[in-house]
This record gives sequence, structure tokens and C-alpha cells, in this order.
Amino acid sequence: MSDKDLVIVGGGPAGLTASIYAQRALLDAVLVEQEAIGGQVVLTNEIDNYPGVPHTDGFTLSDLMQKQALDLGAKISMSDVNSIKKLPDGRFSVRSADETYNAKAIILATGATPRQAGFIGEKDYAGRGISYCATCDGMFYRNKQVFVIGGGNSACEEALFLTRFANSVTIVVRKDHLRAQASIAKKLKENPKILIRYLTSIVKVEGDKLLRTVTFRDNASDKETTETYEEGSFGVFVFVGRVPATDLVKNFVKLDERGYVITNDRMETNVAGLFAAGDVRQKPLRQIVTATADGACAANSVAAYLGQPVEG
Repeated sequence: MSDKDLVIVGGGPAGLTASIYAQRALLDAVLVEQEAIGGQVVLTNEIDNYPGVPHTDGFTLSDLMQKQALDLGAKISMSDVNSIKKLPDGRFSVRSADETYNAKAIILATGATPRQAGFIGEKDYAGRGISYCATCDGMFYRNKQVFVIGGGNSACEEALFLTRFANSVTIVVRKDHLRAQASIAKKLKENPKILIRYLTSIVKVEGDKLLRTVTFRDNASDKETTETYEEGSFGVFVFVGRVPATDLVKNFVKLDERGYVITNDRMETNVAGLFAAGDVRQKPLRQIVTATADGACAANSVAAYLGQPVEG
């Protein structure tokens, strides 16, 4: 068992940045990551919107963040966190597969994963024609055709955003109506680039290096049809929700209706000593740059909570 000032759970951009700032605040901290340093970011093939590091990819950017943290003396443990418990003395017990930590503070930076639509080929072509972030990848579909899966507010708002780049945007809705607010639906109908296909699902995509075919199902008749395009001339954006990784704290931390951790602008949760940063928390924009900002704020807030000097 180890005593720590801070345990950071999650090694994506938020966690890595928190680790960097924790070192600068001279905190005795450890970052625990269960799978891969960088989290979801390492799956991103092209990143053009991270300030100061143009034309990079997720693995390279994550590797740079990790190296910076390690160079500053950060401790990183590759292990699966099994439980987080609040102790009677106000500290936290963080149990991983390899170690148990007694921590004065926790930063939860476990992220959120896009909910998959479940069609054949979705996993195979993720990052090669299948995307889950219009802000991240929209520019790569300039003058191309785009299919958007989903009928809620997020899907419709992202579809409108994609019209800035794509020649045409087809919204694929499995039901006979949109779930989006009336004001958003009105904007869709008024946009000449947008077509809505109701009672339709994508059941399969195929291609070589990039997508070439997409198979649709008419949900009223169950009839399937396959459309073929020039390879790489279209993309599929999936917006059927995200799943925040909050299982470790869901029984004692306040969450919103979608399961995200609620924090204030200091990244504080309703539990003293427990902070959240990055995509796991309730926020309007989920990008690498906002995750790193969250991580910096969270570590700074931890230092203040523990009575340590903070960044000026």
C-alpha cells in the first residue's frame, strides 16, 4: 500500500496534463492507466487543430505528452483500477490490479467513448472513413459526400457543421422522425446540402484502404440495397451518443442525466478531494485542447486543496 497526495486515473490528454502540472506543484502523484497512454486520442490518424503541433497524429501527440510528463519526474503505472472508495479520514482508497493507494485527492480522467452504431465494418474502418467527431475530422471531407447516423440534437448539429465542408450530407435516421429540437430540424430542412433518409439504417460498409460501398436497410420493408462510390469519396459519421467511464464513482459522485460527472470550473465534484477532467465530465465541447485545459485546472485545484503553491 502506498500513500500519495494525488492519484490520477486515466492517461489521456487530461490525465497526462494533470500529471505535468502535479509535478510542477511538487505533489507526490501517480497516474494509473489501464490500456494505452493517450486514450482515445491514439486512434486518431490526423490532428490539425491542436495549437502549436500542426499536422500530427494521435500517437505522436500522446507520446510527446507522455515524454514531457516523464521528463518532469511523473510516475505512470499501467494497471487497471478496480475500485475507488472514500475513507472515513477523508482520503481515498484506490485499488488497482498491482497496487493499492491511499490518496488525499483523486483526478478522474477516464474519458468517454463514442457509442458505436453496430454495423458491419464499423470497427475496421474507424479513422479510415468512419468518424465520431465532426469538429476533428470534418475538414478531411471537403467537397465529398458524408452520411451522418443519428436523429438527435448532436447528430443534427454535427450534420449542419459538416455542410461547411462536404458537398452533401445525408442524415440516416432509423425511425420515421427526428428527435432533435424543432428549431434544429427547421435548419436542416432549410439547408440545401442536407438530405434526410428516414426509416433507414446502415448495416455494412466495405472498401480497401478506404470506404467504397455502403449497404442500407429500409426499416419498413427490411430490404437492403448497396451503393458504390469512388474509394475515399465519402465518409460516415456516427452520432448515437457517448458512454462516459464513470463506473468507478457512479455510486457516490453526482452525475448528469447522461452519466457525465458534474463539476464546477475548478473541476471539483460534489465530493471533497475528488476532481474530474476531460471527456468524463459534463461540458459543451470535447476536444484534445479542452481535455488538456481541464487537466491543468484540475491539478492546480488539487494543489490548492492540499495547501500547496499553485501556478500563477
